[in-house]
Amino acid sequence: MADEVVLLDTWASMFGMRIRIALAEKGVKYEYKEEDLRNKSPLLLQMNPVHKKIPVLIHNGKPICESAIILQYIDEIWNHNPQLMPSDPYERAQARFWIDYIDKKVCAFGLLSSHLFLFCFKFCFCQRFLIL
Repeated sequence: MADEVVLLDTWASMFGMRIRIALAEKGVKYEYKEEDLRNKSPLLLQMNPVHKKIPVLIHNGKPICESAIILQYIDEIWNHNPQLMPSDPYERAQARFWIDYIDKKVCAFGLLSSHLFLFCFKFCFCQRFLIL
């Protein structure tokens, strides 16, 4: 049975951008469903009833919420190369630190431009720079 992958997201979401880049890097085919955050779809409300926000990755009917958790899931499920996180535990811890920093200090205040976001994503999640 082929994987069924759906991403509930909106084009402007920096958190969703992380997921789209990771899925592209892994070569995972998925269906993209644009969400109107002013008028949330019944699917979004069903798949993320706690926070009711995007992004949500739906893999074979099961929802995964929160971008950092989704990225870890993508790396574990589609565990072929390239790996998103470094294999060395210390380097992985450093990447997690910067992920948390960006989430709490930068993205929370809307201070991150899309170009800077892509650079930070590459720095935090990849052992090498992605070719975009």
